Amino acid sequence: MSEHELDGAHHRVVIVGAGPTGMTAALQLARYGVPTLVLDRWADVYPQPRAVHLDDEVYRILHDIGVAEDFAAISRPARGLRLCTKDLRTLAEFERDPDDRPHGYPQANMFDQPELERLMRSHIARYDGIAMRGGYEITDVQNLKDSVRVSYTSTEDGTLHWVTADYVLGCDGANSVVRRSIGSKMEDLGFEQRWLVVDIETDVDLDQWDGVHQVCDSERSATYMRIGTTRYRWEFQMLDGETLDEFTDLSATHPLIAPWFVAAEIPEMKLIRSAEYTFKAQIADRWRDRRVFVLGDAAHLTPPFIGQGMGAGLRDARNLVWKLVGALDGHVPQSALDSYETERKTHAKAMIRLAVMIGRAMTGGSKLTGIMRTNIAPVLGHLPVIGDKVTASTTPSLVGSQYVLRSPMQPRSLAGQLCPNSLLDNGMRLDDRAPGQFLFLASTPLTVEQRREVQRRGAAVVEVAASSDLGLWLRRGRAVAAIVRPDRTVMASGKSVPALHTRVPSTTLRRADRPTPTAPVTAQKTRSIATKRRR
Repeated sequence: MSEHELDGAHHRVVIVGAGPTGMTAALQLARYGVPTLVLDRWADVYPQPRAVHLDDEVYRILHDIGVAEDFAAISRPARGLRLCTKDLRTLAEFERDPDDRPHGYPQANMFDQPELERLMRSHIARYDGIAMRGGYEITDVQNLKDSVRVSYTSTEDGTLHWVTADYVLGCDGANSVVRRSIGSKMEDLGFEQRWLVVDIETDVDLDQWDGVHQVCDSERSATYMRIGTTRYRWEFQMLDGETLDEFTDLSATHPLIAPWFVAAEIPEMKLIRSAEYTFKAQIADRWRDRRVFVLGDAAHLTPPFIGQGMGAGLRDARNLVWKLVGALDGHVPQSALDSYETERKTHAKAMIRLAVMIGRAMTGGSKLTGIMRTNIAPVLGHLPVIGDKVTASTTPSLVGSQYVLRSPMQPRSLAGQLCPNSLLDNGMRLDDRAPGQFLFLASTPLTVEQRREVQRRGAAVVEVAASSDLGLWLRRGRAVAAIVRPDRTVMASGKSVPALHTRVPSTTLRRADRPTPTAPVTAQKTRSIATKRRR
């Protein structure tokens, strides 16, 4: 038994769940030098594919944890969305501009989730500060006076173990034990559909338009997408009375997937899996109880129609971790951690409601509704404004909080928006300038005193030309300067540097690991924040 399984061992952070959300949180914490213990019921990566899409905003998070370069090798950009009839006649097509990359990455990306998880775990292994423990079932999480007790059993021999932590992050999925332990319940947002998911591998190119096909049919809606060089996915809305047992082999799925094969006969292929999923729209009523937080599917469930399910969990991790590091460091008060739920719950709910709306528009209704949809869709395909809305990856601004400062005098403030990851004058992108720290972005020069004050507060100064992409972005937001948080969300913006620069929070946020953007992350020992101060 290692030191990490010793009953009563204490950890700065315990993460429950080693999926993409948990791995993202662990890697972010490691890059700040915070050691973590990650517990998961599975000894290895769960092999079945689930999530297949992420956008450019989420791609930035992969860059932040050091895996973006490797992710590019296992993913493929998606061209856009095509609305089709059940016989694959095109109703409308919304194609993305491959050169439109405000964050430096394609706006839609297809991938295989097990491959991404293996990639994340390979980077986890580069940090001494992350202890991975698979094969453990969490049984209880209890808030104590100044710590949290986590109880868990071995799935191999049933032995009971327990550790304590300063904080616990529940990334343990839809059936979260952590969520139940803090008395949080899921709120139903009024959507539930049964779908059949079919993943197939074949060396034969299907010769289809290389974007997402959405079959708009009131009787059986469907979705098709190419995931990789040889990997394809179909999703079909299941009819009343149908069961998964009816679709367990290739011959059974043949009638459903046949329209996408140009040849009369379906070529040799491998059925990776067929699975039944119930798409739900739910959100947890509480995301925090003192030192315990829930993230990812433990906090929210969304239908897949806008491809934001897994990405929402990664957004949770990036929003919370820098605040948690500040709390461990003593520069962020406990009360400020409430901003995690305030910001992310509203954003997640907005994205879930959008997914529900899109899903109903594409799949719901009577035959009359389907006829109307068939006639309206071609018109939408020719409206640039609609096309921009469909293909744009921009998500809503965060609501006001302690770290999103809005003013009634500035209704068009940039506060809450994600700052573009634009190129700077030196050829570096914004995200590579002082990663993990606050930035003070300005399109007008700071005085020596102003610069010194911003740096004294722990932020980095980024001056850009008024004619640059970021300078023009500031101008469109009626600002000359903005305070940009470590997660690259705008905290505040304004027309006056003197009035804004003293609003930068005082922090000591520093990355223990700062790999260059062109080089892979190198293994190095992470230093513990515990060396700076005693518990």
